[in-house]
Amino acid sequence: MSGAAAPRRAGLVTGAGSGIGRATALRFARDGAAVAVLDIDADAAAETAESIREDGGEALAVTVDIADERAVAAAVERTVASFGGLDFAVNNAGLASHHRRLDEMAPEEFERVVRVNLTGTFHCMRYELPALRARGGGAIVNVASNGGLYAIPTAPAYVAAKHGIVGLTKVAAVDYAPQGIRVNAVCPGPTRTPGFEAVAAGTDMIAMQASITPLGRLATPEEAAAAAVWLCSDDASYVTGIALSVDGGRRA
Repeated sequence: MSGAAAPRRAGLVTGAGSGIGRATALRFARDGAAVAVLDIDADAAAETAESIREDGGEALAVTVDIADERAVAAAVERTVASFGGLDFAVNNAGLASHHRRLDEMAPEEFERVVRVNLTGTFHCMRYELPALRARGGGAIVNVASNGGLYAIPTAPAYVAAKHGIVGLTKVAAVDYAPQGIRVNAVCPGPTRTPGFEAVAAGTDMIAMQASITPLGRLATPEEAAAAAVWLCSDDASYVTGIALSVDGGRRA
């Protein structure tokens, strides 16, 4: 007599309306998980969720600005209520900021980038952690950047925020390990997301970035997603507190 089927794992991905976030949500769903698709763009979130459902998966689209603590709390609560709990979370949503040196940047821009990227990640973790604890443990992956490991010229706010995400990840990994919660970061190098493609349009940026990457090309969103999904899996059960470069060898 066969035993009962294991309950479906459930989690959320922020910034899942496009790029790495969308690829991550789709990959989790293909692996059998129920996925809450969180994004500030309601239409984009709905599109990702519909793609999951069309492939036979279970998805929930939630519109949320991660800079808004109350909205984050409501989004996590809705996810837990819909799926019965939370097993993993990938905090991918963020805001880009480049092409300005520090003394050329308005304080308002600096504060906005840090509020979305760093404080927004804090908001997400603050409400995800109790939900994971109630489930008996789980995993969080924060999508930082290789800009969280070294300098990117003319990107002071972005680099400061991404370094902060890596630090926040390490502290949480240590503090919550006794509760069975693993916390890691993924640090992608330049990745051919729709946003990056739009910025690079009409320039030689893609060719230039590929030329300084040992593997000779940029990452795809799916490659960054694969790293995040692996870190949330049982195959990574003894991995916590790391900042994993997905950069084609650039950090080396």
